[in-house]
Amino acid sequence: MLVRCLYASRAAADASSAILDEILAQSRRNNPARGITGMLCVSGNVFIQVLEGGRDEVCDLYHAIVRDSRHEHVRLLAYEEITERRFGNWTMGQVNLAKINPSLLLKYFKRAELDPFNASGAATMSLLGDLVSSASIVGRGE
Repeated sequence: MLVRCLYASRAAADASSAILDEILAQSRRNNPARGITGMLCVSGNVFIQVLEGGRDEVCDLYHAIVRDSRHEHVRLLAYEEITERRFGNWTMGQVNLAKINPSLLLKYFKRAELDPFNASGAATMSLLGDLVSSASIVGRGE
């Protein structure tokens, strides 16, 4: 059984490039063995991540993220059973929202800033779908 989990969190400390690199390296190192794919978006101290894979593996990883001291205010935005992956090409794709056209953010959020805490999970997932369609994802991971 495949599932998709979408969550948002805030960085417990400044989301420096070193912390982001550490999170991405850990994801790319561990996720293939677990059969987990997904994408991470970062803007300032806000993280949005979608995880796809087996139910047990995704749930275990989500619970580890909730306990991870690098994250705070972790909020589950959406969780669903799926028939196929949307983010299957990425062990953990990365999006730098600072390089995204602000009008794309305005399409889904009240202002041209990433604010998943005040938007629906469906709107946030639609943003991620647009990012995939526009080839805005970097660091596909191997």
